[in-house]
Amino acid sequence: MVKQKPKYDLTILGHFAKDVIEIDGKSHNVLGGAVYYGGIAGSHMGLKITIITRLRKEDFQYLDVFKKNGINCFAYPSEETSGIKNIYSSKNMEIRDYEPLGFAGAFSIEDIPDINTGFFVVGPIIAGEIELDLLENLALRFKGKLALDVQGFIRGVKEDKMMYFDLTEKEKLEIISKVDFLKTDETEVKLLTKNKDLFSAGKCLKAIGPKEVLITHKGGINLITDQITSFFPWKNMSTIGRTGRGDTAFISYLGSRLTKPPIDSLLFSAALTSLKMESIGPFSLPLWQVNELIKKEYRLIKK
Repeated sequence: MVKQKPKYDLTILGHFAKDVIEIDGKSHNVLGGAVYYGGIAGSHMGLKITIITRLRKEDFQYLDVFKKNGINCFAYPSEETSGIKNIYSSKNMEIRDYEPLGFAGAFSIEDIPDINTGFFVVGPIIAGEIELDLLENLALRFKGKLALDVQGFIRGVKEDKMMYFDLTEKEKLEIISKVDFLKTDETEVKLLTKNKDLFSAGKCLKAIGPKEVLITHKGGINLITDQITSFFPWKNMSTIGRTGRGDTAFISYLGSRLTKPPIDSLLFSAALTSLKMESIGPFSLPLWQVNELIKKEYRLIKK
């Protein structure tokens, strides 16, 4: 009898992080990374989630948060645990400065388990987690299912400082052409395309190969596919939970896309992410609150 591969709705690959959020000079130690914000949001959507991550063996105790949320975890030991200090002013939670706190090293092809998954999400936080050869391998193994948050290829550490890197046209093509679903934010998409119009910039990235492109920004979330361009605004009452916005938006969109069309998934993602931004930490509310927000704030917005 052939042993069946484990089956998951979403698999998220990326560093688990021990971050610091500083707002107006006051610091808070928090957990972070796409595996954390996205994984827990996905679990509260009722999805079967597995994560693949790296961190110091001494920090494995923090992985209990995944077990408590019913999330399967493949964790590999490293010399450091990744982390970023996010520095905000409460007057403008959209603009932030970064300081590196640690880096857990690169994943290898051998780190990827033999699994079935609805989508395989590459969610790195720092350049160097995912090398091009691994991305190429994942594109072959998870053809049609590969999703990427591009920040992990253009945001990294240089001379002990966090900064964005320019990609050459060759590098941009090699990376973006491999993926089916691409997530970026306003800063990243402008850097990648030199285009200030978000829909036009998204179309430039879409032309490289992805089937669907998501762009998060201060006003909301944009979607570009072959058939549609669409936008839904955020409806949050506070931005205290700004950190993790992109991870939450991407995973909630993809989780919805398992069963729903793009426009419905974009609407769901906008509402869920709006609620997430009202508190520090991952989304952990019941889904009826998402549906209530959709009815209250989005019912007059044309899809």
